[in-house]
Amino acid sequence: MTHVENICFAIVLTVAVITFLLSAWHLVRLIRLGKPDTRLRGELSRRFFTMIEFAFGQKRVVAERFGWNHFLLFWGFIILFLANAEFVLSGLFASLSWKLLGGFVYALLTLAFDLMSLLVLGCVAVAYYRRLVLKPDYIEYNSRDGYFVLGLVGGLMIAFFGMHGAEAAAGKLDGAWMPFTRAVVGPIMGAIFGHGAALHTVGRIFWWLHAFIFLFFLNYLPYSKHMHILTAIPNCYCRSFDFVTTVPPEQYVTGKQYGASMIDDFSWKDLLDFSACTECGRCNKNCPATNTGKPLNPRLVIHDGKVNLLTNGDKIRYGNRTDGLLPLIGESEEVAGMVGEKSIWSCTTCGACMAVCPVFIEHVPKIVKMRRHLVQNLAKFPPELNVFFEATEQRSNPWGIAPSDRAKWAKGLDVPLLSEGPVDYLFYVGCAGAFDARNKKVATSVVHALKAAGVSFGILGTEEKCCGDSMRRLGNEFVFEKMAKENVELFKKYNVTKIIAYCPHCYSTLKNDYKQFGLNVQVIHHTEFLLDLLRQGKLKLTGQDGFGRVLIHDSCYLGRYNGIYEQPREIIARATGSKPLEMDRRLDKSFCCGAGGGRMWMEEEPEHRVNINRVREALSKKPDTIAVACPYCMTMYEDGVKDEKAADKVKIVDIAEIVAARLQA
Repeated sequence: MTHVENICFAIVLTVAVITFLLSAWHLVRLIRLGKPDTRLRGELSRRFFTMIEFAFGQKRVVAERFGWNHFLLFWGFIILFLANAEFVLSGLFASLSWKLLGGFVYALLTLAFDLMSLLVLGCVAVAYYRRLVLKPDYIEYNSRDGYFVLGLVGGLMIAFFGMHGAEAAAGKLDGAWMPFTRAVVGPIMGAIFGHGAALHTVGRIFWWLHAFIFLFFLNYLPYSKHMHILTAIPNCYCRSFDFVTTVPPEQYVTGKQYGASMIDDFSWKDLLDFSACTECGRCNKNCPATNTGKPLNPRLVIHDGKVNLLTNGDKIRYGNRTDGLLPLIGESEEVAGMVGEKSIWSCTTCGACMAVCPVFIEHVPKIVKMRRHLVQNLAKFPPELNVFFEATEQRSNPWGIAPSDRAKWAKGLDVPLLSEGPVDYLFYVGCAGAFDARNKKVATSVVHALKAAGVSFGILGTEEKCCGDSMRRLGNEFVFEKMAKENVELFKKYNVTKIIAYCPHCYSTLKNDYKQFGLNVQVIHHTEFLLDLLRQGKLKLTGQDGFGRVLIHDSCYLGRYNGIYEQPREIIARATGSKPLEMDRRLDKSFCCGAGGGRMWMEEEPEHRVNINRVREALSKKPDTIAVACPYCMTMYEDGVKDEKAADKVKIVDIAEIVAARLQA
């Protein structure tokens, strides 16, 4: 390499590095527009190791088959970073190379560079095949940006082989172990260009091609769909260690806007999420709304957030929050950078997107924040929610039934009230168990089981109020907060320390959301509690089960949100003598019933019903019984089997009903 080339490369490198650093700092400044988030306080070592596990170890990436291709690409680049470091150093100072580390180390490094470059080139070919031939519908397989970036990566590898192939043909690969380059590329280069000046010239052309692709790629990243190469690693470092079960409360002051109507209304972690998306499509592959033809596509929600941030960020940073800004929320679903209202209201908050995201993007809280803006600032929401909001706020139940009727379900069961004296456990029945005809039977079964085991428990009776789960998920945060504070005071009034809930939505809300309002009690789902009673021998089962082939459905708020998977399965096995049948989509990839996130109280078009999609999957397993552990799931399955004309072939039961049917007299 000539002295003139060294100088030229130094100039190009300096400009490229400065430009990249300015772009990276610009991105950091945009992310800093977000509101505070306290998650980084403490546990720094744990964050470091979880970053190693998920960002470098790619644990969630390889959970899917094609993820291995990305894993190999990633680690190919990590190893080739050393090759590019040598490339840069030798471009500045010809005498600098890894040869200075000694012959054996140099040989091992060059062997790794040679094999990894070939591997990366193969991964690029596989990625092209996937986009051009397989065309999975959950990714944007026809993305020009995607093809361009793959082309840059492939071009970088070809340039690597070209410049080293020229050296191999000229006999200048002294001390290097580069079997593919020596055996394949070198002979090809020699056969085409000979072994004289032409070969030298071609080698220099490939060297400069490698330099320009490398430096262009570096500066293209902050503006491309592959921005995540810069942000995904810190996003894994900043992840929530537990599944995101709740959303932060609002601070209510006069004149304040609530929720998220502009991009800087989100937290800095939200803005980092927007920029960290790999656009792998796993979120929409598992999203019940996307899979049933609704407007919502979680990947596009995050993409629109990124576009909005890049479009509006500088204007907001310089104080412009009104003129010429791209709206964050719009009526159209088609405008890049705007999240459509129909998309926002299609979400069931099931969390399937968050459970599979390889870089821990938190989709659901962002949607809830946008719902808060629509509900609390604009009073703009689907018209059917008018009835729900009014009934819940005024009568503390979604059906608007008189609160004085809340304890009628327990008539004749001799269930004590907390007002009559202290007990060990509060059985929090919830609105469905108290007012819905089908779910009253489940609440009754829970009571029979608790009584059979001699558990000291009671209910609040007519004092019980709705927990407010749907209110919070639908964005009516002000009313939810009012309900939560009233419930917490009621629990404190009776010195409640242990709560049994049979509805996963009540369970998760009391256990997770109410901590924000000062409730620190033990909250137990009825499947957890019943299993403990069975294990301790306090519940004795007898007789025939009568349920036949039992298929189990995993509730989103029981499973993904709270990690309860095995307890319902063990109860079924104990009560029926055999393990339950399993859905194809199960455990953390269970498919939602369609009722979460307040969708229970909203209309759904017949051709896009989530519950029908799930019921058809269930019926394909030929069960006699479908077991659920959630009143919402109960309702959605019962409606679904009726619509599918299968109500006479399969029955829907709660886990508690299976236990109650087998109780020893």
